[in-house]
Amino acid sequence: MATVPKPNELVIDHKPPQTGWMDTPVVFRPGTWCYGAKTKNLKALDLPNPREWSPGDEDWKLPENWKEIILEGIRERLEKYRSFKIFMDICVRCGACADKCHFWIGTGDPKNMPVLRAELLRSVYRNDFTTAGKLLGKMAGARELTMDVFKEWFYYFFQCTECRRCSLFCPYGIDTAEITLMARELLNLVGCNIDWIAGPAANCFNNGNHLGIQPHAFKDMIEFFVDEIEAVNGVRVEPTFNRKGAEVLFITPSGDVFADPGTYTLMGYLMLFHEIGLDYTWSTYASEGGNFGFFTSHEMMKRLNAKMYAEAKRLGVKWILGGECGHMWRVINQYMDTMNGPADFLEVPVSPITGTRFDNARATKMTHIVEFTADLIKHGKLKLDPSRNDHHRVTYHDSCNTARGMGLMEEPRYVLKNVCNNFFEMPAGTTREQTFCCGSGSGLNTDEFMEIRMRGGLPRANAVQYVHDKHDVNMMACICAIDRAVLTASMNYWVPGVGITGVHELVGNALVMEGETERTTDLRGEPLAGMEESEDEDL
Repeated sequence: MATVPKPNELVIDHKPPQTGWMDTPVVFRPGTWCYGAKTKNLKALDLPNPREWSPGDEDWKLPENWKEIILEGIRERLEKYRSFKIFMDICVRCGACADKCHFWIGTGDPKNMPVLRAELLRSVYRNDFTTAGKLLGKMAGARELTMDVFKEWFYYFFQCTECRRCSLFCPYGIDTAEITLMARELLNLVGCNIDWIAGPAANCFNNGNHLGIQPHAFKDMIEFFVDEIEAVNGVRVEPTFNRKGAEVLFITPSGDVFADPGTYTLMGYLMLFHEIGLDYTWSTYASEGGNFGFFTSHEMMKRLNAKMYAEAKRLGVKWILGGECGHMWRVINQYMDTMNGPADFLEVPVSPITGTRFDNARATKMTHIVEFTADLIKHGKLKLDPSRNDHHRVTYHDSCNTARGMGLMEEPRYVLKNVCNNFFEMPAGTTREQTFCCGSGSGLNTDEFMEIRMRGGLPRANAVQYVHDKHDVNMMACICAIDRAVLTASMNYWVPGVGITGVHELVGNALVMEGETERTTDLRGEPLAGMEESEDEDL
């Protein structure tokens, strides 16, 4: 892992460069690029040109006709995706998006302005696919596709988290995330992806989840948390696996099963489902809600999304309940209907506890755990003691994919305000639809990329620093597994003393369960507010 400068040593230079952007070469500096995809993962995903290579090498071992492959790939996508053609043509380079990108704020690199990042691809489009570009060349913003240009694509299109904050401010509605996805698809055509994306996608395709965990190990981990819950409150929850005929199939990202702090969120799920008597089952085969295909190509996104519905059909459930994940919900909400088609073999989700029909899920047949829990609270179906979270002073990070991607903004806040007594919002302009990205989504949460991760996390950290200083906030909640993993490192770097939690970890803390023993700790084993003094007195 590359050495990351300390926060007070991190230089951010927003001065204009001395040379024009077409004449400024890219420099692959450690900490600013990700390792190339390994041969075995390229093969597993049926991507072309599998070989051992490194973006840091001079020779990327591309096919001799790599340029023709890329240009033909552009031609095919222009014909297939009308939005791609529109986005290539309508940008007027007004710069409204320029200062909205967390990577530009954190690096000062002009090519991280969304408008200029898109120009890296758009300039080649103009050169080979427009009359003005063919006639006027550089005067029309056109340039030839060279190896240096191709390497520049790789460097900067993997410094985009596809968060779509820039798109929110574009007066023409250009979705820069779609441009990034197209660029990554073109890179894939000659086998140039990063291993932190190709590896999880290959594992998910082969074994059902990003970590490649076998079904028996997945089951064992969940049963381990059954023991952990019983140690906290004396209640033995009873999850089932691969049970045909259950009413609900529950799917969550594998990060909730195998990585802190997501594991505590998973414990909250288990406690909630047990308490309300939900007739649900886990699948050890479709054991992943996340979709790293979203960071690879439209086709891989479609294939990985389909596995959840194939398992729902096999088990004969009525509908699907999904956990706290970002890109799972972006894919479901934004792409599902046109990509995989409506899931007509399932029923529109209806809460068996409140009777609420979730008509917003009438096409996907999949309901988000936060809206499901918010509905339970609204109907008074949960006994909650928010004082159990009094040792936390909580703020909320709107995950890009669930906020901008599906409009899920008020439900998590409603839940938090019912399970916490101390909740504080970050400043306006940094939350809800204008939320700043965690800085490492889109498959970029890998250690060799740490400097850019920390730079990209700066805008979110600034907002956290504000509520930390003003309200003594010591915990930030979110509903995305990648965010929970990434923000933990980011807060340790920028705002030490602020922890990261899932919303349902706090639900689990506050939930008063039938038959529970006296609670003295939260799900992490930390003393509840007021218990520290009692323990001292006992000593």
